Amino acid sequence: QVQLVESGGGLVQAGGSLRLSCAASGRTYSISDMGWYRQAPGKQRDLIATITSGRSTNYADSVKGRFTISRDNAKNTVFLQMNSLKPEDTAVYYCAADWRIRSGSTPHYWGQGTQVTVSS
Repeated sequence: QVQLVESGGGLVQAGGSLRLSCAASGRTYSISDMGWYRQAPGKQRDLIATITSGRSTNYADSVKGRFTISRDNAKNTVFLQMNSLKPEDTAVYYCAADWRIRSGSTPHYWGQGTQVTVSS
């Protein structure tokens, strides 16, 4: 099993920044890709950013150019730097991990979620 623990959510004004962190522990040799999803009230959970162990990244169009995903492989930690935040970015953000993360698939491992609220 792999455990994922997130931190860094909170309340921020529009235009501000937040940085999320997610630390993996346990059988981390079983994961390669890590990613961030978000779920707004009444909406589905969407994949917004992924990063491979080789640090190749992909982003949803809604966050491209504003969010940056990165990772520290030595510490099994993934980060999400969120800049120029908008009220529509308000959601619960989830860290996820698996051998491969692809749009439309469901990763095996999930964090507990952290609330991000952007006020206008």
